Amino acid sequence: MKKSILTIVAMSLLVASCCNAPVASDSSRDAVLDNIASRKSVRAYTDEPVSDADIETLLRAAMAAPSAMNRQPWEFIVVKDRACLDSLAGKLRHAKMLAQAPLAIVVCAETMLTSSDGSQRENPYWEHDASAATENLLLAAEAMGLGAVWTAATDDVRSAAVCEALGITGTVKPLCVVPVGHPAGEEQPKDKWNPEKIHYNRW
Repeated sequence: MKKSILTIVAMSLLVASCCNAPVASDSSRDAVLDNIASRKSVRAYTDEPVSDADIETLLRAAMAAPSAMNRQPWEFIVVKDRACLDSLAGKLRHAKMLAQAPLAIVVCAETMLTSSDGSQRENPYWEHDASAATENLLLAAEAMGLGAVWTAATDDVRSAAVCEALGITGTVKPLCVVPVGHPAGEEQPKDKWNPEKIHYNRW
């Protein structure tokens, strides 16, 4: 799928905005907002592989996300092995589309903080930070003409399945598994605007 000028601009601005680069024009602003509004969950993919260059672009966007105290606790596992993707599809009931996807990016994070004296304590923001990285990844996929979907992996059953399949050990935990590929259909974004969800000054 060819990338339009609009989506390329949106992708550039998404990464640039996270790096404190100035926004240049109204058209640039509109490109970013259009990309956000166009994002959708894509669960069907062609057999066309995702290039290494595109994978790096996705990961650069993910790592441009904000994190508490700028700790950047995230870790990413890029899964292209067909047997591994099929195995995960069989273990994760909400991620069956992995059997068709050419790629998955598993977003993880370090759940512990190490102090200067070597002592450890729980990182209360690891899910927040990994979620911000995941949203950047999803927006980047949209801007690049790729399809992706967030599938959760934080509950005990799914987390254990992902850790076992990918050899994750220690205090790193998975947040989600994101299948990625070239869309096989023409999914449309949902209009989620709801003024009833807005409250001013107090509840």
